[in-house]
Amino acid sequence: MLKKAIALVLSTSLLLQNSAIVYAADNIKLPDIGTAASSTLSIGQENEMGDYYMRLLRGSAPIANDPVLNQYINDLGKKLVSKSESVQTPFHFYVMKSNVLNAFAFFGGNVVIHSRLIMDTDNESQLASVMAHEIGHVTQRHLARAMEAQNKNSPYVWGGALGSLLLTLANPEAGIAGITTTMASSAQSMISFTQSNEQEADRVGLRTLAKAGFDPYASSEFLQKLADESRFSSKPPEILMTHPLPNSRLSDIRNRSLQYSKKNIPSSLSYYLAKARIAIFMGNSNTAKLLINDYRKLNSDQGKKALSYAIALNYYNNQDTVRAKSELQPLLDNDPDNIWYIDLMTDIDLDSNDSSTAITRLQTALKRSPDSTALQLNLANAYIKAGKYQQAVSLLHRYTFDHNDDTNGWDLLVTAYGGLKSRAQEMSATAELIALKGRFPDAIQLLTNAKTQAKGNQTLISKIDARINQLKQLQKRYAVYSRK
Repeated sequence: MLKKAIALVLSTSLLLQNSAIVYAADNIKLPDIGTAASSTLSIGQENEMGDYYMRLLRGSAPIANDPVLNQYINDLGKKLVSKSESVQTPFHFYVMKSNVLNAFAFFGGNVVIHSRLIMDTDNESQLASVMAHEIGHVTQRHLARAMEAQNKNSPYVWGGALGSLLLTLANPEAGIAGITTTMASSAQSMISFTQSNEQEADRVGLRTLAKAGFDPYASSEFLQKLADESRFSSKPPEILMTHPLPNSRLSDIRNRSLQYSKKNIPSSLSYYLAKARIAIFMGNSNTAKLLINDYRKLNSDQGKKALSYAIALNYYNNQDTVRAKSELQPLLDNDPDNIWYIDLMTDIDLDSNDSSTAITRLQTALKRSPDSTALQLNLANAYIKAGKYQQAVSLLHRYTFDHNDDTNGWDLLVTAYGGLKSRAQEMSATAELIALKGRFPDAIQLLTNAKTQAKGNQTLISKIDARINQLKQLQKRYAVYSRK
């Protein structure tokens, strides 16, 4: 069973195939979504398991906490989800700092894209093709259907194994070799189980990609690029060594692309700015230099803007705020609502002890884009830097209510309450932060200690007691998923 689970979760890491790692025959029909896997796992159970596994990842994997990058990847994901079929769960998209080509999806609409994969795409349609494929794995309920295929075994039996697999996908350098050894003796049985899932996600993803207005040829183009690069590599990506597939995927996706007209869809400016942010904040000096050189070759207005932004980021990353501001200011003047520019200029202002300018700019921007998570977090941080802790707390209470799974909000709330010397609330916010990383016993103990700091505030003590009971119930429910 563990080996079957490994095969399927590895199959969700799409797009890591070379020419020898492609899909199966063309005669597989899409399932009846209304009944698939319903006898094994409900949508509610999938969402619960997804929450459990995401907590594991937050606690042990380098999930990016960059608000602007997170807003971009989720906006892109929502655009695709809005055009997807059979969506039954909410979707959440994450970027993980990793130099390994990978992307994977699991229960509850959770999709994780490795930063290396974003950097290796040539355009936004290619990135969207990866995400559309992963969305397809979720909407087709492939993990749930895998359980049904396993003689309707209880989902709890899968808990520990699947959790370990996700952590391995997140950190393949640490544990992929052991899984390779485990899988070697039964590779053929796993292949026969996963081919249809991968091909199905390809087909569903291609429809989503086209309906969302992206180039439907991007899937095959990115696969061909990876195939060409892998052909000259002495060692293929780790995922390729664990999951070889027949030589039909690339031709299959090409043939299906022919049903659509070729579209010359320009990448958004945000796509280029996202790659700059990854290269400079998550890479090294050589990565930054290569990206800046690449952007010098972009012969377009967007290319010039992306180049200036990358140069400004690089100056800022090297603590040269004067030149960073000089490079960034013309961009911001011409596009004052651009959250990428506002975010960087806010950091420059705060480093220059000019919090009032940053706050005014952010407040103005939020009036025009009130739903921007990046702007809200930036404003809360600016309030904190200015010593306006109560204003930060008021903003962050609303933010954490609307986005209670965002560690950024809770992290800032901890700092804001610390500034107010509100120890009980600071400890409570810290408990929420560590609970999001799956550390329920620590969170419960911290909340218990927070009650002693409440100083007779019965209303606060009652709230803390209620939250302790909620976390205890959650811990009890989730304990079944950690069984090996």
